[in-house]
Amino acid sequence: MTERQKDRPWLMRTYAGHSTAEASNELYRRNLAKGQTGLSVAFDLPTQTGYDPDHILARGEVGRVGVPVSHVGDMRRLFQDIPLEQMNTSMTINATAMWLLALYQVVAEEQGADITQLQGTTQNDIVKEYLSRGTHVFPPVPSLRLTTDMITYTVNHIPKWNPINICSYHLQEAGATPVQEIAYAMSTAIAVLDAVFASGQIAEERKGDVVARISFFVNAGVRFIEEMCKMRAFGRIWDKITRERYGIEDARQRRFRYGVQVNSLGLTEAQPENNVQRIVLEMLAVTLSKDARARAVQLPAWNEALGLPRPWDQQWSLRMQQVLAYESDLLEYADIFEGSHVIEAKVASLVEESLAEMDRIEKMGGAMAAVESGYLKSQLVSSHAERRARIEGGTDKIVGVNIFETTEPNPLTADLDAAIQTVDPAVEARVVAALQNWRDTRYQPPFNHPRPCKALERLKTAAKGTDNLMEATLECARAGVTTGEWSGALREVFGEFRAPTGVSSAPVAVTAEEGTAMALVRRKVTVTARDLGVGKLRFLVGKPGLDGHSNGAEQIAVRARDAGFEVVYQGIRLTPEEIVAAAVAEDVHGVGLSILSGSHAQLVPDVLERLRAAGAGDIPVIAGGIIPNADAQLLRAAGVAAVFTPKDFDITGIIGRIVDEIRKANKLDPLEVPA
Repeated sequence: MTERQKDRPWLMRTYAGHSTAEASNELYRRNLAKGQTGLSVAFDLPTQTGYDPDHILARGEVGRVGVPVSHVGDMRRLFQDIPLEQMNTSMTINATAMWLLALYQVVAEEQGADITQLQGTTQNDIVKEYLSRGTHVFPPVPSLRLTTDMITYTVNHIPKWNPINICSYHLQEAGATPVQEIAYAMSTAIAVLDAVFASGQIAEERKGDVVARISFFVNAGVRFIEEMCKMRAFGRIWDKITRERYGIEDARQRRFRYGVQVNSLGLTEAQPENNVQRIVLEMLAVTLSKDARARAVQLPAWNEALGLPRPWDQQWSLRMQQVLAYESDLLEYADIFEGSHVIEAKVASLVEESLAEMDRIEKMGGAMAAVESGYLKSQLVSSHAERRARIEGGTDKIVGVNIFETTEPNPLTADLDAAIQTVDPAVEARVVAALQNWRDTRYQPPFNHPRPCKALERLKTAAKGTDNLMEATLECARAGVTTGEWSGALREVFGEFRAPTGVSSAPVAVTAEEGTAMALVRRKVTVTARDLGVGKLRFLVGKPGLDGHSNGAEQIAVRARDAGFEVVYQGIRLTPEEIVAAAVAEDVHGVGLSILSGSHAQLVPDVLERLRAAGAGDIPVIAGGIIPNADAQLLRAAGVAAVFTPKDFDITGIIGRIVDEIRKANKLDPLEVPA
């Protein structure tokens, strides 16, 4: 095959954004200069959950896991000197997707762009937020309306835009099997398309245009044969649904279009250099098969289990893609798996099992009903617990973690604190000050925005009625409204939503037969409760701040429950004040705080101080999350009893350590329980 006949490479992106709009803009321009062919914007947690940087819940979270965008001025700075009409931009945003797209459109208009030429994707999948990622704001029904209004608006006004990226990526991170990943994503797609077509905003002859703009965002794990078969199964089921359920006859409109971020769940803190080969294998799962090849790929960095990657780490991941696309002969061949009996059998099995699970969900009333009932969440918590049990038991082998653990000193992490990017703690104060300045000056030159009151009132009126919310949202963007003001107006009308945790209904994952580690821990729990003169030890698992990654917290809660604790777990998004109030009210014997977003340095000491002020300073506090070594030392110095990070994969052992800390805090002798 000649060079001219080669397939075009997929879009190559790096998921990026941190600190401030200015810092992120500089990073984007550098990445584009290195050969990146699309942008992938990471927003910080306040932006994702509809809070301004000065909100109480935003403390410690501003600019950490993405860029803060509070108003159209921030969006201008984010894309300064980047012509949006020529760009393909992916925005990882869900509950506030409509707001961020409106800001993007307004900035594009200010650049003189023809908005009908804008290309890119807004994630905009709220179902997986309820199940795994935790950045939801509104209840399911109004959330689905926001999604519907945005899809119909883009199809009619920004026809090259992908208004939703139905997202199975986070489902796998939350424990989904390949069958669950396919079934839950496809059930979500059905719920969305049914709502769009029922809204009356799309003419019958435009149904194919809607289906053609639906894209997917998937995960690819290290079992790359199974993952590649999963992608073929996804395509087959999507073709069946769009043809049979929606009557789409044009095969091009039925094409399964997906982008991928390969698995971050499987990246290890132990021997992190092994993550490089994991990332390469995972990339092959979504590129080897021409008939099921991703349209866009973004790869994590080797050190993401340690903290925020540096520009050089992100460049390394980009170069992995470029070597495969430009040096190998991958793009010169037709589908290399066509005719394989092994692959065909695996694909057929995945299709059959996925359709059966989709049928179960349909009989429950569809994806939204299965979210509200807690069915989907409990299934994921259960699958994740089973996976963790297989790792702890050694059935699932992970190099450097539970097998081949001895290692030479790693030069990449010799200076661990220099091996990751750190966000200057002073950034938050600067962003908050800039926001206040925006609020004070947005009506003045050079901005001259109209007063936001009328725009916000129009938004609330539209929300109470049936008008498409996009036009009112665009008016808010042009009026200089802030992210918190836009979300606050809709919160007034729609209310908020606390998703089911799935913990209480999760089945036992680790048995406690005599002689097992679990049996020994259960004995420690029983003896300690007796020594303290209580019926049961009580343990509070808390998620302070806006970090919605609840998988670890849920697994600790389930295992503590199975070990005999009475567990208090109220889900995500709590203030330190609420956590301390619950700890005192429930008279708990220990508090576990889970934070993966990097806000531990501010929020954990705050909890400790509030416990002391409440007269409960003797309750041991345990912290878990992606916590660099230097931060762990600071937390212990501040009074934290123990710190656990992703390398501590033995959850039963962690529960045993928690019992030890409870005994120590209550001046009980250590238990001599045989190992």
